[in-house]
Amino acid sequence: MPGYRFRLYLDGNRQSDQPLAGRHFDTWFCSRRRSVSAGAKVMRRACTSKMVMAAGLWLGLATLCGSAVAADTRPPDAATIEKQWVAANRPYDKVRRTILEQTRTIAWQGPMQPDWQSLGGYRTPDWYRDAKFGIFIHWGVYSVAAYKGEWYPRHIYERSGEYSNYYQHQVATYGPMPQVGYKNLIPLFKAEHFDPQAWATLFREAGARYVVPVAEHHDGFAMYDSKLSDWTAVKMGPHRDVIGELARAIRAKGMRLGLSSHRAEHDWFFDNGRTFDSDVNDPRYAALYGPAHAVTSGKGEDGKEVDWTFVSDAYLDDWLARSAEIVQDYHPDLMYFDWWVGQPRFRGALAEFAAFYYNQAAARQQGAVLFYKLDNMRPGTGTMNIERGQAADIREQPWQTETSVSDDSWGYAEGDTYKSPDEVVHLLADVVSKNGNLLLNIGPKADGTIPEQARHILQAVGQWLGANGEAIYGTRPWQRFGEGPTQVVAGTMQDTKTRPYTAEDFRFTTKGNRLYVIELGWPATRHAVVHSIGPAMRVKSVTLLATGKSVAFSQQADGLHMDLPAQPAGVHAYAYRIELESVDMPVRARKDQ
Repeated sequence: MPGYRFRLYLDGNRQSDQPLAGRHFDTWFCSRRRSVSAGAKVMRRACTSKMVMAAGLWLGLATLCGSAVAADTRPPDAATIEKQWVAANRPYDKVRRTILEQTRTIAWQGPMQPDWQSLGGYRTPDWYRDAKFGIFIHWGVYSVAAYKGEWYPRHIYERSGEYSNYYQHQVATYGPMPQVGYKNLIPLFKAEHFDPQAWATLFREAGARYVVPVAEHHDGFAMYDSKLSDWTAVKMGPHRDVIGELARAIRAKGMRLGLSSHRAEHDWFFDNGRTFDSDVNDPRYAALYGPAHAVTSGKGEDGKEVDWTFVSDAYLDDWLARSAEIVQDYHPDLMYFDWWVGQPRFRGALAEFAAFYYNQAAARQQGAVLFYKLDNMRPGTGTMNIERGQAADIREQPWQTETSVSDDSWGYAEGDTYKSPDEVVHLLADVVSKNGNLLLNIGPKADGTIPEQARHILQAVGQWLGANGEAIYGTRPWQRFGEGPTQVVAGTMQDTKTRPYTAEDFRFTTKGNRLYVIELGWPATRHAVVHSIGPAMRVKSVTLLATGKSVAFSQQADGLHMDLPAQPAGVHAYAYRIELESVDMPVRARKDQ
Protein backbone atom coordinates (compact mmCIF):
# COMPACT_ATOMS: atom_id res chain seq x y z
CA MET A 1 0.00 0.00 0.00
CA PRO A 2 1.75 3.19 -1.12
CA GLY A 3 2.41 5.63 1.68
CA TYR A 4 2.05 3.07 4.45
CA ARG A 5 4.26 0.56 6.20
CA PHE A 6 3.25 -2.77 7.65
CA ARG A 7 5.64 -4.46 10.03
CA LEU A 8 5.30 -7.53 12.18
CA TYR A 9 8.27 -8.18 14.44
CA LEU A 10 8.60 -10.96 16.97
CA ASP A 11 12.27 -10.19 17.43
CA GLY A 12 12.83 -8.39 20.70
CA ASN A 13 15.76 -6.50 19.18
CA ARG A 14 13.72 -4.88 16.41
CA GLN A 15 11.64 -1.76 16.78
CA SER A 16 8.66 -0.64 14.76
CA ASP A 17 6.51 2.45 14.57
CA GLN A 18 4.02 1.39 17.19
CA PRO A 19 5.20 0.00 20.53
CA LEU A 20 2.59 -1.98 22.40
CA ALA A 21 2.93 -2.84 26.07
CA GLY A 22 1.55 -6.31 26.63
CA ARG A 23 -1.26 -5.38 28.98
CA HIS A 24 -2.56 -2.55 26.82
CA PHE A 25 -2.18 -4.52 23.60
CA ASP A 26 -4.06 -7.52 24.98
CA THR A 27 -6.96 -5.33 26.06
CA TRP A 28 -7.04 -3.23 22.91
CA PHE A 29 -6.45 -5.77 20.16
CA CYS A 30 -8.29 -8.77 21.58
CA SER A 31 -11.42 -6.73 22.18
CA ARG A 32 -11.40 -5.46 18.58
CA ARG A 33 -10.34 -8.52 16.56
CA ARG A 34 -12.52 -9.43 13.64
CA SER A 35 -12.37 -11.50 10.51
CA VAL A 36 -9.60 -10.30 8.26
CA SER A 37 -7.20 -11.96 5.88
CA ALA A 38 -5.78 -15.42 6.37
CA GLY A 39 -2.55 -13.88 7.60
CA ALA A 40 -4.44 -12.03 10.27
CA LYS A 41 -5.93 -15.29 11.57
CA VAL A 42 -2.45 -16.27 12.65
CA MET A 43 -2.29 -13.18 14.79
CA ARG A 44 -5.81 -13.82 16.09
CA ARG A 45 -4.74 -17.25 17.32
CA ALA A 46 -1.64 -15.62 18.79
CA CYS A 47 -3.84 -13.19 20.65
CA THR A 48 -6.01 -15.95 21.98
CA SER A 49 -3.00 -17.88 23.18
CA LYS A 50 -1.56 -14.74 24.81
CA MET A 51 1.54 -14.84 22.60
CA VAL A 52 1.11 -11.08 22.28
CA MET A 53 2.28 -10.76 25.84
CA ALA A 54 5.79 -11.78 24.85
CA ALA A 55 8.40 -9.19 25.60
CA GLY A 56 9.67 -7.23 22.63
CA LEU A 57 6.54 -7.67 20.47
CA TRP A 58 6.15 -4.69 18.14
CA LEU A 59 3.19 -4.76 15.80
CA GLY A 60 1.90 -2.46 13.14
CA LEU A 61 -1.63 -3.64 13.74
CA ALA A 62 -3.80 -1.00 12.18
CA THR A 63 -3.76 -3.04 8.96
CA LEU A 64 -5.07 -6.07 10.85
CA CYS A 65 -8.02 -4.00 11.99
CA GLY A 66 -8.86 -2.68 8.56
CA SER A 67 -6.53 0.31 8.27
CA ALA A 68 -2.86 0.98 7.81
CA VAL A 69 -0.20 2.01 10.24
CA ALA A 70 0.58 5.69 10.33
CA ALA A 71 3.54 6.34 8.08
CA ASP A 72 5.89 9.24 7.62
CA THR A 73 4.43 11.75 5.20
CA ARG A 74 5.53 15.04 3.78
CA PRO A 75 3.60 17.84 5.51
CA PRO A 76 1.26 19.87 3.30
CA ASP A 77 2.64 23.20 2.22
CA ALA A 78 1.71 26.29 4.21
CA ALA A 79 -0.80 27.47 1.59
CA THR A 80 -2.72 24.18 1.67
CA ILE A 81 -2.71 24.14 5.46
CA GLU A 82 -3.99 27.69 5.55
CA LYS A 83 -6.80 26.95 3.09
CA GLN A 84 -7.97 24.01 5.18
CA TRP A 85 -7.92 26.02 8.37
CA VAL A 86 -9.68 29.03 6.83
CA ALA A 87 -12.35 26.76 5.34
CA ALA A 88 -12.94 25.06 8.68
CA ASN A 89 -13.48 28.43 10.35
CA ARG A 90 -15.60 30.00 7.61
CA PRO A 91 -18.89 29.43 9.49
CA TYR A 92 -17.73 31.96 12.08
CA ASP A 93 -16.64 34.67 9.62
CA LYS A 94 -19.61 36.98 10.18
CA VAL A 95 -19.38 36.87 13.97
CA ARG A 96 -15.62 37.32 13.80
CA ARG A 97 -15.92 40.40 11.61
CA THR A 98 -18.42 41.93 14.01
CA ILE A 99 -16.19 41.33 17.02
CA LEU A 100 -13.16 42.73 15.21
CA GLU A 101 -15.03 45.88 14.20
CA GLN A 102 -16.13 46.45 17.79
CA THR A 103 -12.67 45.70 19.15
CA ARG A 104 -10.83 48.03 16.81
CA THR A 105 -13.33 50.83 17.33
CA ILE A 106 -12.75 50.70 21.08
CA ALA A 107 -8.99 50.33 20.61
CA TRP A 108 -8.69 53.40 18.41
CA GLN A 109 -11.28 55.69 20.00
CA GLY A 110 -10.46 55.38 23.69
CA PRO A 111 -7.92 57.12 25.92
CA MET A 112 -5.33 54.47 25.05
CA GLN A 113 -4.16 54.01 21.47
CA PRO A 114 -2.75 50.76 20.03
CA ASP A 115 0.85 51.93 20.05
CA TRP A 116 3.42 51.28 22.74
CA GLN A 117 4.02 54.92 23.58
CA SER A 118 0.35 55.48 24.33
CA LEU A 119 0.10 52.19 26.23
CA GLY A 120 2.87 53.47 28.49
CA GLY A 121 0.12 55.34 30.33
CA TYR A 122 -0.86 52.08 32.02
CA ARG A 123 -0.75 51.94 35.80
CA THR A 124 -1.17 48.77 37.83
CA PRO A 125 -4.37 49.28 39.87
CA ASP A 126 -4.12 49.51 43.65
CA TRP A 127 -6.54 46.64 44.19
CA TYR A 128 -4.06 44.32 42.50
CA ARG A 129 -1.11 45.68 44.48
CA ASP A 130 -3.08 45.05 47.68
CA ALA A 131 -4.27 41.55 46.70
CA LYS A 132 -0.84 39.82 46.71
CA PHE A 133 -2.09 36.26 46.23
CA GLY A 134 -4.06 34.56 43.46
CA ILE A 135 -4.91 31.10 42.16
CA PHE A 136 -4.16 29.88 38.61
CA ILE A 137 -6.10 26.88 37.21
CA HIS A 138 -4.91 24.64 34.37
CA TRP A 139 -7.81 22.34 33.54
CA GLY A 140 -8.94 20.93 30.23
CA VAL A 141 -9.07 17.91 27.94
CA TYR A 142 -5.38 17.26 28.62
CA SER A 143 -6.38 16.41 32.21
CA VAL A 144 -7.97 13.18 30.96
CA ALA A 145 -4.65 11.50 30.20
CA ALA A 146 -3.11 12.85 33.42
CA TYR A 147 0.22 12.04 31.80
CA LYS A 148 3.04 14.49 32.46
CA GLY A 149 0.92 17.58 32.06
CA GLU A 150 -0.75 20.06 29.74
CA TRP A 151 1.65 19.58 26.80
CA TYR A 152 0.36 16.05 26.33
CA PRO A 153 -1.65 17.08 23.21
CA ARG A 154 1.50 18.15 21.39
CA HIS A 155 3.82 15.36 22.44
CA ILE A 156 1.52 12.48 21.52
CA TYR A 157 2.33 13.30 17.90
CA GLU A 158 6.09 12.94 18.44
CA ARG A 159 6.90 9.34 17.52
CA SER A 160 10.62 9.57 18.15
CA GLY A 161 12.99 11.55 20.26
CA GLU A 162 12.75 12.93 23.76
CA TYR A 163 8.97 12.86 23.97
CA SER A 164 8.20 9.60 22.17
CA ASN A 165 6.95 8.11 25.44
CA TYR A 166 3.87 10.33 25.08
CA TYR A 167 3.10 8.77 21.70
CA GLN A 168 3.62 5.30 23.10
CA HIS A 169 1.34 6.03 26.03
CA GLN A 170 -1.38 7.47 23.79
CA VAL A 171 -1.39 4.52 21.40
CA ALA A 172 -1.21 1.90 24.14
CA THR A 173 -3.95 3.52 26.22
CA TYR A 174 -6.41 4.90 23.67
CA GLY A 175 -5.68 3.24 20.32
CA PRO A 176 -3.72 3.66 17.09
CA MET A 177 -3.27 6.67 14.88
CA PRO A 178 -4.65 7.99 12.62
CA GLN A 179 -7.99 6.63 13.89
CA VAL A 180 -7.43 7.86 17.43
CA GLY A 181 -5.92 11.22 18.30
CA TYR A 182 -6.28 14.01 20.80
CA LYS A 183 -9.85 14.68 19.67
CA ASN A 184 -10.89 11.29 21.03
CA LEU A 185 -10.13 12.39 24.58
CA ILE A 186 -12.81 15.09 24.46
CA PRO A 187 -15.77 12.75 25.20
CA LEU A 188 -13.79 11.43 28.17
CA PHE A 189 -13.56 14.92 29.66
CA LYS A 190 -16.83 14.81 31.59
CA ALA A 191 -16.12 17.00 34.64
CA GLU A 192 -18.81 15.04 36.46
CA HIS A 193 -17.72 16.24 39.90
CA PHE A 194 -16.99 19.85 38.98
CA ASP A 195 -18.44 22.12 41.68
CA PRO A 196 -17.51 25.76 41.02
CA GLN A 197 -18.94 26.94 44.34
CA ALA A 198 -16.80 24.43 46.25
CA TRP A 199 -13.73 25.50 44.27
CA ALA A 200 -14.37 29.17 45.01
CA THR A 201 -14.87 28.43 48.70
CA LEU A 202 -11.54 26.59 48.85
CA PHE A 203 -9.73 29.41 47.04
CA ARG A 204 -11.17 32.03 49.37
CA GLU A 205 -10.24 29.97 52.41
CA ALA A 206 -6.73 29.69 50.94
CA GLY A 207 -6.46 33.46 51.15
CA ALA A 208 -6.65 34.16 47.42
CA ARG A 209 -7.90 37.55 46.30
CA TYR A 210 -8.09 36.73 42.59
CA VAL A 211 -8.47 33.57 40.51
CA VAL A 212 -7.27 33.00 36.93
CA PRO A 213 -8.66 29.91 35.18
CA VAL A 214 -7.29 29.03 31.75
CA ALA A 215 -9.96 29.92 29.20
CA GLU A 216 -8.10 28.22 26.35
CA HIS A 217 -4.78 26.44 26.35
CA HIS A 218 -2.48 25.62 23.43
CA ASP A 219 -4.74 22.70 22.47
CA GLY A 220 -7.39 25.06 21.09
CA PHE A 221 -10.26 23.68 23.18
CA ALA A 222 -12.22 26.58 24.66
CA MET A 223 -13.42 26.18 28.23
CA TYR A 224 -15.94 28.97 27.67
CA ASP A 225 -19.00 29.55 25.51
CA SER A 226 -17.36 30.76 22.31
CA LYS A 227 -19.30 31.91 19.27
CA LEU A 228 -16.18 31.36 17.17
CA SER A 229 -15.75 27.61 17.61
CA ASP A 230 -17.67 24.39 18.07
CA TRP A 231 -14.72 22.86 19.94
CA THR A 232 -15.79 24.13 23.34
CA ALA A 233 -16.68 22.72 26.74
CA VAL A 234 -20.23 23.96 26.19
CA LYS A 235 -20.78 21.97 22.99
CA MET A 236 -18.62 18.92 23.79
CA GLY A 237 -17.14 17.07 26.74
CA PRO A 238 -18.75 18.34 29.95
CA HIS A 239 -21.33 20.45 28.05
CA ARG A 240 -20.90 23.27 30.56
CA ASP A 241 -19.70 26.84 30.40
CA VAL A 242 -16.83 26.19 32.78
CA ILE A 243 -15.57 29.77 32.72
CA GLY A 244 -19.03 31.25 33.14
CA GLU A 245 -19.80 29.07 36.14
CA LEU A 246 -16.43 29.77 37.72
CA ALA A 247 -16.75 33.50 37.09
CA ARG A 248 -20.02 33.69 39.00
CA ALA A 249 -18.74 31.56 41.88
CA ILE A 250 -15.45 33.47 42.17
CA ARG A 251 -17.10 36.87 42.21
CA ALA A 252 -19.74 35.67 44.66
CA LYS A 253 -16.90 35.02 47.11
CA GLY A 254 -15.55 38.54 46.72
CA MET A 255 -12.55 37.63 44.58
CA ARG A 256 -11.46 39.17 41.29
CA LEU A 257 -11.68 37.17 38.07
CA GLY A 258 -8.75 36.76 35.71
CA LEU A 259 -8.64 34.71 32.52
CA SER A 260 -5.76 33.36 30.48
CA SER A 261 -5.52 32.60 26.78
CA HIS A 262 -2.71 30.50 25.34
CA ARG A 263 -4.09 30.50 21.82
CA ALA A 264 -1.15 32.23 20.15
CA GLU A 265 0.83 28.99 20.49
CA HIS A 266 -2.00 27.03 18.88
CA ASP A 267 -0.78 28.17 15.46
CA TRP A 268 1.99 25.54 15.64
CA PHE A 269 1.10 23.36 18.61
CA PHE A 270 0.10 20.26 16.63
CA ASP A 271 2.75 20.56 13.91
CA ASN A 272 4.29 17.16 14.68
CA GLY A 273 1.07 15.57 13.52
CA ARG A 274 1.86 16.85 10.02
CA THR A 275 4.88 14.55 9.72
CA PHE A 276 2.94 11.28 9.54
CA ASP A 277 -0.54 9.98 8.86
CA SER A 278 -2.40 11.39 11.86
CA ASP A 279 -5.79 12.99 12.37
CA VAL A 280 -4.10 16.40 12.44
CA ASN A 281 -4.05 16.16 8.63
CA ASP A 282 -7.77 15.42 8.39
CA PRO A 283 -9.54 18.61 7.20
CA ARG A 284 -12.59 17.62 9.27
CA TYR A 285 -10.62 18.47 12.41
CA ALA A 286 -8.79 21.56 11.17
CA ALA A 287 -10.85 23.82 13.42
CA LEU A 288 -9.58 21.91 16.46
CA TYR A 289 -5.97 21.26 15.50
CA GLY A 290 -5.45 24.68 13.98
CA PRO A 291 -3.02 25.54 11.20
CA ALA A 292 -0.34 23.35 12.82
CA HIS A 293 2.40 25.13 10.91
CA ALA A 294 5.94 23.91 11.50
CA VAL A 295 7.44 25.70 14.48
CA THR A 296 10.93 27.08 14.11
CA SER A 297 12.74 29.89 15.81
CA GLY A 298 15.96 31.78 15.50
CA LYS A 299 17.83 34.89 16.54
CA GLY A 300 17.08 38.31 15.18
CA GLU A 301 19.56 41.10 14.54
CA ASP A 302 19.29 42.15 18.18
CA GLY A 303 20.20 38.64 19.31
CA LYS A 304 16.76 37.98 20.75
CA GLU A 305 14.73 34.93 19.84
CA VAL A 306 12.20 35.55 17.10
CA ASP A 307 9.77 33.33 15.28
CA TRP A 308 10.11 32.11 11.75
CA THR A 309 6.84 30.21 12.01
CA PHE A 310 4.21 31.17 9.48
CA VAL A 311 1.41 33.19 11.07
CA SER A 312 -1.21 34.43 8.63
CA ASP A 313 -3.24 37.61 8.83
CA ALA A 314 -6.32 35.42 9.15
CA TYR A 315 -4.89 33.72 12.20
CA LEU A 316 -3.97 37.04 13.81
CA ASP A 317 -7.52 38.27 13.25
CA ASP A 318 -8.87 35.08 14.77
CA TRP A 319 -6.55 35.43 17.78
CA LEU A 320 -7.62 39.02 18.34
CA ALA A 321 -11.31 38.21 17.95
CA ARG A 322 -11.18 35.29 20.36
CA SER A 323 -9.24 37.29 22.92
CA ALA A 324 -11.70 40.15 22.66
CA GLU A 325 -14.65 37.75 22.85
CA ILE A 326 -13.42 36.55 26.24
CA VAL A 327 -13.30 40.15 27.48
CA GLN A 328 -16.69 41.08 26.02
CA ASP A 329 -18.47 38.08 27.52
CA TYR A 330 -16.76 37.70 30.92
CA HIS A 331 -15.18 41.12 31.69
CA PRO A 332 -12.10 39.75 33.49
CA ASP A 333 -10.21 42.02 35.86
CA LEU A 334 -6.96 40.40 34.72
CA MET A 335 -5.85 38.99 31.36
CA TYR A 336 -2.90 36.68 30.90
CA PHE A 337 -1.19 35.59 27.68
CA ASP A 338 1.60 33.06 27.35
CA TRP A 339 4.95 33.88 25.80
CA TRP A 340 4.27 33.54 22.04
CA VAL A 341 2.39 36.84 21.83
CA GLY A 342 5.81 38.46 22.06
CA GLN A 343 6.85 37.07 18.68
CA PRO A 344 7.15 39.70 15.93
CA ARG A 345 4.01 38.73 14.04
CA PHE A 346 1.81 39.20 17.11
CA ARG A 347 3.07 42.56 18.28
CA GLY A 348 0.63 44.67 16.29
CA ALA A 349 -2.35 42.55 17.28
CA LEU A 350 -1.16 42.54 20.90
CA ALA A 351 -1.06 46.35 20.95
CA GLU A 352 -4.59 46.45 19.52
CA PHE A 353 -5.81 44.08 22.19
CA ALA A 354 -4.09 46.00 24.99
CA ALA A 355 -5.69 49.30 23.93
CA PHE A 356 -9.08 47.62 23.59
CA TYR A 357 -8.77 45.93 26.98
CA TYR A 358 -7.67 49.04 28.85
CA ASN A 359 -10.24 51.27 27.14
CA GLN A 360 -13.21 49.00 27.79
CA ALA A 361 -12.08 48.60 31.41
CA ALA A 362 -11.85 52.38 31.81
CA ALA A 363 -15.38 52.74 30.44
CA ARG A 364 -16.54 50.23 33.04
CA GLN A 365 -14.46 51.94 35.77
CA GLN A 366 -12.70 48.63 36.20
CA GLY A 367 -9.01 48.68 37.07
CA ALA A 368 -7.63 46.07 34.67
CA VAL A 369 -4.36 44.13 34.73
CA LEU A 370 -2.68 42.76 31.60
CA PHE A 371 0.25 40.43 32.21
CA TYR A 372 3.23 39.95 29.94
CA LYS A 373 6.32 37.74 30.05
CA LEU A 374 9.94 38.37 29.15
CA ASP A 375 10.08 41.42 26.87
CA ASN A 376 6.75 40.72 25.14
CA MET A 377 5.55 44.24 25.96
CA ARG A 378 7.42 47.41 26.71
CA PRO A 379 8.04 48.06 30.42
CA GLY A 380 5.23 50.11 31.87
CA THR A 381 2.59 49.00 29.34
CA GLY A 382 1.43 46.05 31.45
CA THR A 383 2.33 44.04 34.53
CA MET A 384 5.36 41.81 34.13
CA ASN A 385 5.05 38.13 35.01
CA ILE A 386 7.92 35.73 35.76
CA GLU A 387 7.14 32.08 35.07
CA ARG A 388 8.31 29.72 37.82
CA GLY A 389 10.85 32.20 39.10
CA GLN A 390 11.69 35.08 41.39
CA ALA A 391 13.24 38.53 41.27
CA ALA A 392 16.64 39.18 42.79
CA ASP A 393 15.63 42.46 44.43
CA ILE A 394 12.79 44.95 44.75
CA ARG A 395 11.36 45.88 41.35
CA GLU A 396 10.24 49.42 40.69
CA GLN A 397 6.99 48.36 39.03
CA PRO A 398 4.53 45.85 40.52
CA TRP A 399 5.07 42.39 39.09
CA GLN A 400 3.98 38.80 39.52
CA THR A 401 5.49 35.36 39.73
CA GLU A 402 3.47 32.34 38.67
CA THR A 403 4.32 28.86 39.80
CA SER A 404 2.50 25.61 40.41
CA VAL A 405 1.90 23.59 43.54
CA SER A 406 3.45 20.74 41.56
CA ASP A 407 7.09 20.75 40.53
CA ASP A 408 6.83 19.63 36.90
CA SER A 409 3.35 20.18 35.50
CA TRP A 410 0.70 22.87 35.33
CA GLY A 411 -2.13 20.47 34.51
CA TYR A 412 -2.89 17.41 36.61
CA ALA A 413 -0.37 14.62 36.14
CA GLU A 414 -0.27 11.35 38.00
CA GLY A 415 2.97 10.82 39.88
CA ASP A 416 3.96 14.49 39.95
CA THR A 417 5.76 15.80 43.03
CA TYR A 418 4.42 18.72 45.03
CA LYS A 419 5.91 21.66 46.86
CA SER A 420 5.62 21.80 50.62
CA PRO A 421 3.52 24.47 52.37
CA ASP A 422 6.80 25.85 53.74
CA GLU A 423 8.09 26.40 50.20
CA VAL A 424 4.92 28.18 49.09
CA VAL A 425 4.71 30.46 52.14
CA HIS A 426 8.40 31.35 51.85
CA LEU A 427 7.96 32.11 48.15
CA LEU A 428 4.97 34.32 48.91
CA ALA A 429 6.91 36.27 51.53
CA ASP A 430 9.90 36.72 49.23
CA VAL A 431 7.81 37.86 46.25
CA VAL A 432 5.69 40.31 48.26
CA SER A 433 8.81 41.82 49.87
CA LYS A 434 10.04 42.66 46.36
CA ASN A 435 6.84 44.45 45.23
CA GLY A 436 5.31 41.36 43.64
CA ASN A 437 2.26 39.10 43.75
CA LEU A 438 2.16 35.30 43.74
CA LEU A 439 -0.12 33.43 41.34
CA LEU A 440 -0.20 29.81 42.53
CA ASN A 441 -1.42 27.18 40.08
CA ILE A 442 -3.38 23.98 40.67
CA GLY A 443 -4.31 21.28 38.16
CA PRO A 444 -7.68 19.62 38.88
CA LYS A 445 -8.42 16.09 37.74
CA ALA A 446 -10.57 15.49 34.67
CA ASP A 447 -13.60 14.70 36.82
CA GLY A 448 -13.43 18.12 38.46
CA THR A 449 -11.94 17.10 41.78
CA ILE A 450 -8.92 18.91 43.18
CA PRO A 451 -6.06 16.55 44.10
CA GLU A 452 -5.61 16.06 47.82
CA GLN A 453 -1.98 17.25 47.70
CA ALA A 454 -3.05 20.55 46.12
CA ARG A 455 -5.93 20.94 48.54
CA HIS A 456 -3.59 20.39 51.49
CA ILE A 457 -1.21 23.11 50.28
CA LEU A 458 -4.03 25.61 49.74
CA GLN A 459 -5.48 24.94 53.17
CA ALA A 460 -2.07 25.34 54.81
CA VAL A 461 -1.40 28.64 53.03
CA GLY A 462 -4.87 29.84 53.99
CA GLN A 463 -4.28 29.04 57.64
CA TRP A 464 -0.97 30.88 57.59
CA LEU A 465 -2.50 33.93 55.91
CA GLY A 466 -5.37 33.86 58.38
CA ALA A 467 -2.86 34.40 61.18
CA ASN A 468 -0.26 36.50 59.36
CA GLY A 469 -2.05 38.16 56.46
CA GLU A 470 -1.57 41.60 57.98
CA ALA A 471 2.08 41.34 56.93
CA ILE A 472 1.08 40.50 53.34
CA TYR A 473 -2.17 42.11 52.15
CA GLY A 474 -2.08 45.80 51.33
CA THR A 475 1.62 46.15 52.09
CA ARG A 476 4.37 47.83 50.13
CA PRO A 477 8.10 47.06 49.96
CA TRP A 478 10.47 48.64 52.45
CA GLN A 479 13.84 50.18 51.57
CA ARG A 480 15.26 46.64 51.38
CA PHE A 481 13.46 43.37 50.77
CA GLY A 482 15.17 41.35 53.49
CA GLU A 483 18.34 39.92 54.89
CA GLY A 484 19.92 36.55 55.54
CA PRO A 485 22.35 34.00 54.17
CA THR A 486 20.12 32.26 51.62
CA GLN A 487 20.52 33.57 48.09
CA VAL A 488 17.52 33.40 45.78
CA VAL A 489 18.10 31.89 42.34
CA ALA A 490 16.44 34.58 40.24
CA GLY A 491 14.95 34.35 36.76
CA THR A 492 12.41 32.27 34.92
CA MET A 493 12.13 28.48 35.40
CA GLN A 494 14.15 28.57 38.62
CA ASP A 495 11.44 27.85 41.19
CA THR A 496 12.94 24.66 42.60
CA LYS A 497 16.56 25.81 42.74
CA THR A 498 16.65 28.09 45.79
CA ARG A 499 17.99 26.33 48.89
CA PRO A 500 15.76 26.07 51.99
CA TYR A 501 15.64 29.23 54.06
CA THR A 502 16.91 29.48 57.63
CA ALA A 503 15.95 31.25 60.86
CA GLU A 504 18.43 33.97 59.88
CA ASP A 505 16.47 34.78 56.69
CA PHE A 506 13.99 37.65 57.01
CA ARG A 507 11.66 39.44 54.61
CA PHE A 508 10.28 42.96 55.13
CA THR A 509 7.04 44.73 54.18
CA THR A 510 5.49 48.03 55.31
CA LYS A 511 2.09 49.56 55.90
CA GLY A 512 1.78 53.05 57.38
CA ASN A 513 4.19 53.42 60.29
CA ARG A 514 4.44 49.69 60.69
CA LEU A 515 7.26 47.52 59.51
CA TYR A 516 6.58 43.81 59.17
CA VAL A 517 9.35 41.29 59.60
CA ILE A 518 8.74 37.74 58.36
CA GLU A 519 11.17 35.19 59.75
CA LEU A 520 11.53 32.14 57.50
CA GLY A 521 12.53 29.73 60.26
CA TRP A 522 12.25 29.41 64.04
CA PRO A 523 15.58 29.84 65.85
CA ALA A 524 16.54 26.98 68.15
CA THR A 525 18.06 29.56 70.51
CA ARG A 526 14.70 31.38 70.84
CA HIS A 527 16.58 34.55 70.03
CA ALA A 528 16.42 36.47 66.75
CA VAL A 529 18.45 39.43 65.53
CA VAL A 530 17.29 41.67 62.66
CA HIS A 531 20.39 43.56 61.59
CA SER A 532 18.54 45.87 59.18
CA ILE A 533 16.68 47.58 62.05
CA GLY A 534 19.42 49.71 63.55
CA PRO A 535 19.33 51.74 66.76
CA ALA A 536 18.48 54.91 64.85
CA MET A 537 15.06 53.42 64.07
CA ARG A 538 13.05 53.97 67.22
CA VAL A 539 11.04 50.80 67.86
CA LYS A 540 7.96 51.27 70.07
CA SER A 541 6.74 47.66 70.22
CA VAL A 542 7.09 44.21 68.66
CA THR A 543 4.10 41.88 68.30
CA LEU A 544 4.03 38.29 67.08
CA LEU A 545 1.08 38.26 64.69
CA ALA A 546 0.17 34.58 65.12
CA THR A 547 -0.48 35.05 68.85
CA GLY A 548 -1.11 38.76 69.15
CA LYS A 549 1.32 38.82 72.06
CA SER A 550 4.12 41.28 72.66
CA VAL A 551 7.71 40.17 72.20
CA ALA A 552 10.52 41.38 74.46
CA PHE A 553 13.13 43.27 72.48
CA SER A 554 16.16 45.48 72.74
CA GLN A 555 17.91 47.71 70.23
CA GLN A 556 21.64 47.24 70.09
CA ALA A 557 24.42 48.36 67.80
CA ASP A 558 24.08 45.28 65.58
CA GLY A 559 20.30 45.43 65.22
CA LEU A 560 16.96 44.57 66.80
CA HIS A 561 17.18 41.67 69.28
CA MET A 562 14.00 39.71 70.03
CA ASP A 563 13.43 37.11 72.76
CA LEU A 564 10.94 34.56 71.45
CA PRO A 565 8.56 32.08 73.11
CA ALA A 566 9.78 28.59 73.98
CA GLN A 567 7.60 27.03 71.27
CA PRO A 568 7.16 28.19 67.68
CA ALA A 569 4.07 30.31 67.19
CA GLY A 570 2.46 28.59 64.24
CA VAL A 571 4.25 27.00 61.29
CA HIS A 572 5.98 27.82 57.99
CA ALA A 573 7.06 31.40 58.78
CA TYR A 574 6.73 33.87 61.64
CA ALA A 575 5.55 37.44 61.17
CA TYR A 576 6.20 40.34 63.55
CA ARG A 577 4.58 43.77 63.61
CA ILE A 578 7.21 46.39 64.43
CA GLU A 579 5.68 49.69 65.58
CA LEU A 580 8.02 52.57 64.78
CA GLU A 581 7.96 56.27 65.40
CA SER A 582 8.45 56.58 61.63
CA VAL A 583 9.17 54.22 58.77
CA ASP A 584 11.65 55.07 56.05
CA MET A 585 9.72 55.40 52.81
CA PRO A 586 10.23 52.53 50.32
CA VAL A 587 12.96 53.29 47.83
CA ARG A 588 12.66 52.90 44.10
CA ALA A 589 14.64 50.03 42.64
CA ARG A 590 16.72 50.21 39.51
CA LYS A 591 14.65 49.97 36.34
CA ASP A 592 16.76 47.09 35.08
CA GLN A 593 16.08 44.86 38.09
